[in-house]
Amino acid sequence: MKSHLHFELVTETYPPEVNGVAFTVQSLEHGLRSMDHRVALVRTERPEDSDRFDKDRVLIAGAPLPNYPGVRFGLPAGRRLQARWTQERPDAIYVATEGPLGWSALNAARKLGIPVATGFHTRFDTYAKDYGFGFLSPWVFNWLRRFHNRGDATLVPTLELQQQLRAQGFKKVHRLGRAVDTVQFHPRWRDNALRESWGLQEDDVAVLCVGRIAAEKNLDLTLSTFRAIQKRQPRARLILVGDGPSRANLQAAHPDVIFAGVQRGEALSRHYASCDLFLFASLSETFGNVTLEAMASGLATVAFDYGAAREHLRHGEHGAVVGFGDHDEFLQASVRTASALDLRHMGYAARCSVQPLHPMKVAQDFAGLLAGLHWQRKVA
Repeated sequence: MKSHLHFELVTETYPPEVNGVAFTVQSLEHGLRSMDHRVALVRTERPEDSDRFDKDRVLIAGAPLPNYPGVRFGLPAGRRLQARWTQERPDAIYVATEGPLGWSALNAARKLGIPVATGFHTRFDTYAKDYGFGFLSPWVFNWLRRFHNRGDATLVPTLELQQQLRAQGFKKVHRLGRAVDTVQFHPRWRDNALRESWGLQEDDVAVLCVGRIAAEKNLDLTLSTFRAIQKRQPRARLILVGDGPSRANLQAAHPDVIFAGVQRGEALSRHYASCDLFLFASLSETFGNVTLEAMASGLATVAFDYGAAREHLRHGEHGAVVGFGDHDEFLQASVRTASALDLRHMGYAARCSVQPLHPMKVAQDFAGLLAGLHWQRKVA
């Protein structure tokens, strides 16, 4: 029995693109490599990619995704992947995205009898509602179910989502938890000069939201919540980190809000740690990696009761957990939390609670799941 296996990861998004799927795939890739597995990444080509040959990096032509500047979807590549995997057969394949590239990879793997796991990362059925196409939501959900049921396993980040999908006809759904880099996201990155640039003094409250500035992130609630906080604490400031199609209109309507744009690396760490309260009003996530990043950075957090918040955020200890979709309670809980005397203590408790969530443990679980699919197929 060989201890190191050959895995191939297929994705239509990858850093430097900024989104949860891209960063999750990158973390899994790095984890597998650190365990000395052979890993090849099949991803959408970007304009800045070089022509340098790399046998473990397969670049597939893509096209821009409408309304998502900087993000591309991969074009079908079934014949190319089938030829590649026939010549050098991987032990298992992971398909992280459900676009044209993902579908063609899934089809190629099935034709060759290679075990394949899929990742349920994005609620495209919910996005259809957010963009005014709610009538398409059932069709989109059926399309997602058909895609994932053609694989040997569907990976989801929470027990809640696992149970929901199983009840709705998804087969072979497995939970693969998420983790957070508690070195990158750490209170030590707090930057008083950055806070001063926002017009804040030591005891003023900086309210943070990190994510795509788009309809699916429920930013109207974030803004109305901040205005309620501001009535009690006039010196409070709202910092929005990210970019997206709604930014121009929101920035024009709210000139006093700090629109910090996309931040990466140490700059992102400083933005998190230099704030005091994290608001996550989105209702369309499968998990919400930013919740763990905020908690690791020492921020009290308010979020709806699902995804990362349900699994890791403790109401009254780390901030507030609000009934799903209850906008009024979200606003009220945020105002109470922002005014709490133990706001910093809640942030400290939030950090302590996520410190055991090591990315390497998730990568080990991921490798074990893929290896299990491989050996099941070998035995069969």
